Amino acid sequence: MYLQNTINADPLKSIQDSLKAVSNSDIGVNSLSFNLNNLTSDEIIVTVLGYGIVFIALLLLFLFFSNFSKLLRSNIRKKLRTAGKEKGNKDDIISGEVSAAISLALSLHFREAHDIENTIITIKKVQSTYSPWNSKLYGLRQYPKH
Repeated sequence: MYLQNTINADPLKSIQDSLKAVSNSDIGVNSLSFNLNNLTSDEIIVTVLGYGIVFIALLLLFLFFSNFSKLLRSNIRKKLRTAGKEKGNKDDIISGEVSAAISLALSLHFREAHDIENTIITIKKVQSTYSPWNSKLYGLRQYPKH
C-alpha cells in the first residue's frame, strides 16, 4: 500500500514533504560533527591498511631509486669484463662534474641554433578559391533590421 501511494504521488509534493521532515528533525546540515564513537573496527582497519600501503610503496620507490645507480654501475662492470677489461681505468668512468659540463655545452650549442633568425617579415596574400562553406552570408535566414 505504501509503495503504491509513493509511485502515484506527485514528485514535487514528495520532495516538499521530505524537505519539511528534514527541517523539522534535529539532524540538519548545520549539526554535522565528528564523533570517534561512531567509527567501527572495519573503518579503522581500512584506514590503517590504506596508509600502510602508501608508506610501503613510497619506501620501495625510495629504495629502488637510491640503488638504481649501483645497478647501472654493476651492469657496466659486467660489460667491461666481457669486453676483456677486468678492471676499468679511472678514465673509463665519467664523473658527475664532467657529465654536467657536457650536458651544459650541448644545451648551449642547441640553444644557439634557434637564436639566429631571419628578420625580414613578408606578408603574402593567399589566393584561395571561393567556397560557400566559409561564407557567413548564407548562414543568415533573415536580414537584421536596424
